[in-house]
Amino acid sequence: MNAQFNSTDIAESTSTIHVLSTDPQEILQRAQHYAEENELDFTGSIPPTEAWYLVEQGHAVLVDVRTNEERKFVGYVPESIHVAWATGTSFNRNPRFLKELDSKVGKDKPILLLCRSGKRSALAATAAFSAGFAQVYNVLEGFEGDLNELQQRNQSNGWRTHQLPWLQD
Repeated sequence: MNAQFNSTDIAESTSTIHVLSTDPQEILQRAQHYAEENELDFTGSIPPTEAWYLVEQGHAVLVDVRTNEERKFVGYVPESIHVAWATGTSFNRNPRFLKELDSKVGKDKPILLLCRSGKRSALAATAAFSAGFAQVYNVLEGFEGDLNELQQRNQSNGWRTHQLPWLQD
């Protein structure tokens, strides 16, 4: 489910994040097209830099679906809303996920779901879309990104690798 984007698709520098377009509708349409091409069961998938741009501009809500433990020990995105898809270190599915998501965000706003690598957030996006959330997107690569050849995260992709804002308690 993770797409690989090269530097011609998304570029960044330490001072400015660049996106393919600054038109929110174009960004969301491209994410929807990605979902259609890949036969995903939710609205769309979006790269981290474009996700942050939409959140920063007030065009979408970022929901972190990781556990409390992950957020505390690994870090979290400022301005994100937390609704855990799974709980605890054993990752038990949160039976209240959809109810909490509806309560905290609602079903009609564009929602961007973020997890560690983009896999749990894709599962959460599928569940939310099936439950009637109209605009639910998966943030590709997740917060920490994929494992590299040495089985390490935060090396090849992910929110933190793109140098997007994050905090740690």
